[in-house]
Amino acid sequence: MDLLLPRDEPIRFNRLRRKIYLYQFRFHYIYLFSRKHWGVKPVAYNWDDVTAEVYRVYAPGHGGLIENVMLSVRNPDTNEVIDRVFFTHDLRHGEAYWAIARLFMQQGPEALPKFVHPPRDWNDDDGLSHMHCLAPKVLWPQDIDRESRTAPCEGEAR
Repeated sequence: MDLLLPRDEPIRFNRLRRKIYLYQFRFHYIYLFSRKHWGVKPVAYNWDDVTAEVYRVYAPGHGGLIENVMLSVRNPDTNEVIDRVFFTHDLRHGEAYWAIARLFMQQGPEALPKFVHPPRDWNDDDGLSHMHCLAPKVLWPQDIDRESRTAPCEGEAR
C-alpha cells in the first residue's frame, strides 16, 4: 500500500477564481484492498467555504498531547462540515501557513513575505530518498490542472 501513496499532497490556491484545489489521497481502514476506497482524489472547493481548525489528541505512547491543523470545508447553506484535509502536524507552522494562505488570497502574491528557500518541485527526484522516488508522481487531471493555474475567462462564473 505504501507504494500507492503519492509523493506529495499539494494544495493550490487560485486567488482569481477564489478556489482551493486539493490533491488528496483517500484511504479506508476497513476496505484495505479496495481500489474504490483508496487512491488520489483531486477536488476543488470555494475559498469562502474553507476554514482552518486545530484538533488535539492525547496519545500517551507518543509523547502526550498531539496538535494538528486541518482545513475544513463547510456547506455554506447548512454550515455542516463536508470535508476535512490534513494541513500540518504543528500548531505553530499551521498558524503561519494559514496566515500566508489568507494573505495571498486577500492581497495577492505581492503581499507575501520573502521566503528563505525557493519553491521545490516534489516530482523532482534530486535529493529524495530511494523509497520516496518509487512513489507515484503528482499528476493533476488536465481540467483541474488548467483551471487551478488560470484566471476565469470573460463571462465565466467563478
